[in-house]
Parts: sequence; C-alpha cells; structure tokens
Amino acid sequence: MSSFLGFGREHVERHYRKTGQSVYLHLKRHVKQKVTAASGGALPRCINGKIFLDLEIDADFNSDDYELEDEAKLVIFPDHFEIALPNIEELPALVTIACDAVLNSKSPYRKFEQESWEEELQVSKFASNLVQLDNGVRIPPSGWKCAKCELRENLWLNLTDGSILCGRWFCSGSGGNGHALEHHKQMGYPLVVKLGTITPDGADVYSFDEEEAVLDPHLAKHLAHFGIDMLQMQGTENGVMDNEIKPRVNEWEVIQETGLKLKPMFGSGYTGFRNQGNSSYLSTVMQVIFSIPEFQRAYVGNLTRIFDYAPLDPTQDFSTQMAKLGQGLLSGLYSKPPVKCELIEQVMKEEHKLQPKGITTQMFKAFVSRGHTEFSSNRQQDAQEFFLHLINLVERNSIGSENPSDVFRFLVEERTQCCQSRKVRYTERVDYIMQLPVAMEAATNKDELIAYELKRREAESSKRPPPEIVRARIPFSACLQAFTEPDNVDDFWSSALQAKSAGVKTSRFASFPEYLVIQIKKFTFGLDWVPKKLDVAVEMPDILDVNPLRAKGLQPGEEELPNLAPPIVIPDDPKDRFRNTFMEAPDIDESSVMQLAEMGFPLEACRKAVYYTGSMGAEIAFNWIITHMEDPDFAEPLNISGYAASAQPSHGVAAKLNQPPEEIVALITSMGFQRNVAFQALRATNNNLERALDWIFAHPECEDEAANTSQSVDDENHQQSNGILTNNEQEGARVKDGNGRYELIAFISHIGTSTMSGHYVCHIKKEGRWVIYNDHKVSASERPPKDLGYLYFYHRIDC
Repeated sequence: MSSFLGFGREHVERHYRKTGQSVYLHLKRHVKQKVTAASGGALPRCINGKIFLDLEIDADFNSDDYELEDEAKLVIFPDHFEIALPNIEELPALVTIACDAVLNSKSPYRKFEQESWEEELQVSKFASNLVQLDNGVRIPPSGWKCAKCELRENLWLNLTDGSILCGRWFCSGSGGNGHALEHHKQMGYPLVVKLGTITPDGADVYSFDEEEAVLDPHLAKHLAHFGIDMLQMQGTENGVMDNEIKPRVNEWEVIQETGLKLKPMFGSGYTGFRNQGNSSYLSTVMQVIFSIPEFQRAYVGNLTRIFDYAPLDPTQDFSTQMAKLGQGLLSGLYSKPPVKCELIEQVMKEEHKLQPKGITTQMFKAFVSRGHTEFSSNRQQDAQEFFLHLINLVERNSIGSENPSDVFRFLVEERTQCCQSRKVRYTERVDYIMQLPVAMEAATNKDELIAYELKRREAESSKRPPPEIVRARIPFSACLQAFTEPDNVDDFWSSALQAKSAGVKTSRFASFPEYLVIQIKKFTFGLDWVPKKLDVAVEMPDILDVNPLRAKGLQPGEEELPNLAPPIVIPDDPKDRFRNTFMEAPDIDESSVMQLAEMGFPLEACRKAVYYTGSMGAEIAFNWIITHMEDPDFAEPLNISGYAASAQPSHGVAAKLNQPPEEIVALITSMGFQRNVAFQALRATNNNLERALDWIFAHPECEDEAANTSQSVDDENHQQSNGILTNNEQEGARVKDGNGRYELIAFISHIGTSTMSGHYVCHIKKEGRWVIYNDHKVSASERPPKDLGYLYFYHRIDC
C-alpha cells in the first residue's frame, strides 16, 4: 500500500523482505455457479456490491450460468494478519481512503488502451437482446444484390429480418442508394453487418440507432440464424464471399490447420497467450524467442537473481519483465490439462475454477512498446519489425551480462563496384535477419496463374463468385538466387572517377550466426501506396546449406576504390570565419520531418528523406522513404560527408566545436561507462544523449578496448575456441561464427492482406514434432504449412 505494485502469492514475501513494506491489499475473485430457479433457469444475477474490481473477464465465461464475487482484505506482514474490507471502525481514515481508491480505480491497461491511437469500438447495447425474426430467410454464400435495386456492392445484411440492402451514397460516387438506412427508418431494426467483411475474426457491424460502428459479441449466433457459418467465411476485396473453397487452399484454413483434429498440448513450453486484440505479432515472436535455450538461460535460468536485484519498480525493468514472461511460458503452471474425472463434480460445486487460457502480455507490451508510436497502438504490426525492436531492447539491457541476442547476430560483407572503373570497395555491417526477395518470375505454375487471373477478371466483371484460389509456387532456390544478384546503387559516387557513376552492390555472409532468421519479403506497396501481401507459397527446405554464400573478401586481380570523400561544395558568401573550413548545418524542414515521423517512420530516416529531397515537402520525402526502406542504413543518423569534419581548422577551434557538454558526459559515466567511451559516443552522435547510449550498446568493443587500454590482452580472453570472432582493427560487433548448415526449427505465418491487419500463427519444432501456437491454443501440428511462412528460424547443425 506504499508503492501500489501488485504481486502474486509466491513473490509478495520477496518484496516484503526487500523493501520492509508490510501492509498489502489482498484481492481475489471468486467464480460461482448461479442458483437454479424452480423453472430450471438461472436466477438473475444479483451484484449487491460484489463486483468492484476492474479486472478482465474471460471471453469464454458465460455470465448466464455463473456470477462473480470479489473479495478484498488487508494483510499485515510478517504475521499475515488479515483485516476484511470494508472496515471503517478499526482502520485509520488514511488507510481506508487508500483502499477505496485502489478498489475503485480503473485498470491501468484500460488507461493504456485509451491513450493508443486507435479508437476502441464499443459493444452495441442491442447485441445481447437482439430480436431476430424466424422468417425462414437463408443467405446464400454468393450472388447477393440489393433487394430494392440492382447494386451488388456495399451491401449490408440486417441482423433482424435478414434483408440485404445497399449502403449510403458517398461524394466520391461510390457507395449505394441508402436503402439500408431507409429500411431502418421504416422498421426500426438497429444492427446491420457488411457483406464481404465476414471472416472468422469478425465483421463490420453498424448500429443505426447508436450512429457508429459497434461490436457484436454474439455475431456468430446472429449470422447462424440466417445460415451463415462465420468460421467458414472469408472476405474478399470485391465484396463477394466464398465459403465453399476446397480444403487446404484458403490461407486462413491452411495456416491454422482448420478442420484437422489437433491434439491439445499442455505443460512446460506449451503455454499460449491470450489475444489482447491485435497482439499476435508479439505473442508469436515471444513464443519462438523463449524456445531458444540461450534466452531461456539468460532470463528464466537467472530468474531468482533477476527478481532479487530488480529495481523498486520492477514494472519498468526489462530483465524482470522478460523473466516474468519466460517463466509464465516455461513453468507449465498456466498450461494444465483439465481433469476429466472431476468435470461433473466441479460443475456441481459452488466454487467453480475455470481452466487457465494462457497468459497475458499486457504489462510486457506496455513496457516494450513505450515511446513507439506503432507498437503502443492497438493496430496489428509487422512481426519482423517487432523482432528487431526486441533485439534492440535486449542489446541495450544486456550490458555486463550474457547477451542472448548474440545467437542472431552476423556480419554481412557488401561489395560495391564502380561499373566504369571496375574498382571495388568492401565493407562490413551487422545484421540479424536475412531478407529474401520473392522471385515471382520463377513461379513453377505460371500457366495455372494466367488461367486463374483470366477467370478472376471474368468473374469480377460479371459479378460472379471468384474462382478457386491459385497460389504462385516459388522455389526457394530462386529466392536465394535473387538474393545473390547485384543491386544497382542509387547516386553512386565513384572515388576512382571523382564523379557520380553507375555502381552495383552484392552481399555475402562474412559470418554465420547460431540461429539464422529468414524473412520472405511478401509485403510490398501497391500503386496507391497501400501495403499489400504477395499470396505466394515458397518451398522452404528443412535442411539449409548457405555455405556457398560465405564472403571471400578482396580477390586477386581486384583493385580497391580510393578511400576519398566527395568534394565539399562551399557557397561563395561565407557567413563566418569558419565557413571555409566547416559546412553549416543542413537546412531541414522540421515540420515535414514531424509529419513523416507521425506516420511511424524512424525519426532519422525522416530527416534524411527531407534533406535528400531538398526540403520540398513531406509528400516528396515520403516517396524517398518508400524507395529506400530496404537500405541497411535506413534508420541510421544523417551523415553528410565533409560536414564539420573534412577540413582541418586549428586544434583549439576543433576541440571547442566538438567538445561534448560536461553534464552529458557525467551522466553517461555515472552509468558505469568509461569517460573516453562517452566522448567517442557523443562525438559520433552530435552530442545526442539517447543516440549516444544506443551507439555505445551497438559498439561494445569500444568499451572493452577502453577497459583494456593499460594492460595487455590475453589471446584466450577472446574465446577463439568458442567460435567468437573479434575485429580489433575496425568497428564491428562480436559474432559467433560457424558452418552454414541449418535445420528449420520454427516459422511464423501471417494471415491477411497486409501487415496492418490480419493474424499471426507460429509453428515450433519441439521434441521431434511440430507444435502450432495460435493465441492461447497450443496443439500438436498435423500439417505444418512450411510453404506459407513469413519468418523462418533455422538452427545451426553441428558437424
């Protein structure tokens, strides 16, 4: 009752011993079966103040059969002395006020959701008691049109009488003739659902009386009244549905293995996540992360030490939140099979305990997404982007301890060649993901694709249901070949010619990681700049050998490009005495930068986009971003060759201009870093504290060099025998190198048309068999769809 932090039974004693705080408010929720009336139905629920906690109610909980009762009491440690609440007579007024404030406060997660960008849809007040006419109406799976006109688009199904009518007319010329609204004014039936949006996830429901889009928690039942099986429906872009697609074709069915008898899995490592609403991108990544032994050891293996040394507010500590999440997944406490022999007896008891439905990610998501405009929203996100975001957090919070993200890190050698002089330059960079392009031109079923496209266009023009889906099948070898092909370098400046020239770049592995993550670049942008997904099947191998992609460095007969920077263009009118030696800060339109940043792009990328497009507006800069999103330095700070660095002013002037503020240096050194490392980081990031810390975390070798400046380095300290390489002559992160043979151990699949929507499911190979993780459902996989994955995780095979 001092810090207002919540703890489970097994952790409250630790907090008491650590802080000495002895007064705790104990909250407990009971689930009881309702008393049955003489007529056989359950008696109306009588609250009488029993419910006072703003807690989440399980979606599977049937409030018609059970009721909830909350219990609160004050517990005094170390004697566990309990005082039932409310107790105005025995407790001081201040304690009573504090207890009441806690019990009456809203859940912090509801507050967090309200702060997110996306507006929450509210449950319609008509949903629970919606009257549906028993008029025998059955809705066909396709071929709909408005009952009052000939329109076949923007059609709405009235959930009371089953009438299909067109929507409102829009100024753009789209929409309908407003017959659905006219029908409501005549009959008063409130709820309609848009045909073409019904999927197993839900549908677009609108309430005429409430004048807004709403949620209908009973939508499946309401649709079944008119013969629509919601679980078999799949929306399409042209408003026509097809629920008669053959098995193993529909993406939703194939990835989730719908229709197969999947055996549920329970115990350690088989715990699911409750879906908190568009959170599957996070849950699938974390399932795979905690299937890797290095992450298990770093967080769950060190759980006691992490908890004992956690700060006073563990909700703001990354290691604590990772350990807590990992323990929830691996302990098996939240994945217990139901006791079949006691099911009937349990129902008859007054106290009914619901079986756990997985663990929640609310606290973890709130922490890791803090300050990130996209991950802190309630929208679906890209799993690949979240994976890199998580790796960045692991890097930043692993100083002085084991860094489990080392298993993903590898070096990429980039070879850039001037097409005119034929000279080359070799550079290295750190990466965590191998991005494979989709070689659509290499599809093995081109004839089928052409025939399907013709049929689809004919069906669309004649308003008929679309034909059976034909998915492009791409050989993995073709994607690998596309990865090795040279890429043109935009605005390439050749130091050999001292001018712009044509240049090409190829990439190879300078080292192979312990775990190789491969992203199939299915997501692209349409002509309207709307993200979309390529519906392809890539035949991924179970055993992968990328040894032929090992980099070889400078080859005999190759000549390196001179290490020269582009010339500095200095205006004719110098404004001060340093103008001839230092360029002025670039003129960047900050308003355009902020417009782009609000779209969710990295701030540094936005600054570069505005700079390189001459500050000509956010729209032109946006086009630059779309073109350069795949660049390896896309989100790195703007670095202009020659700016404030090329010329050589006097030593005193240079020192004064580039001297980091002493207060920032002191702040970094107070965190345990060497003073010379703080200077180096600040100078590399233009004295920006946050970027300087990121720079230090990304260059741990600089910290090592600073610590070992005054002593000799023992070769055995480099752990050469463990396969760890250290490059002391150039900046580069340590990597665990080895052979390039891998085995597939996990993959994450996306269902939907773009990263902005849809659902993620992951498959993980455990104990020799594949397991599917679909939110809280964990089952043995029967047909893992390896060809439809988005992110693939391979583990190195020891030779």
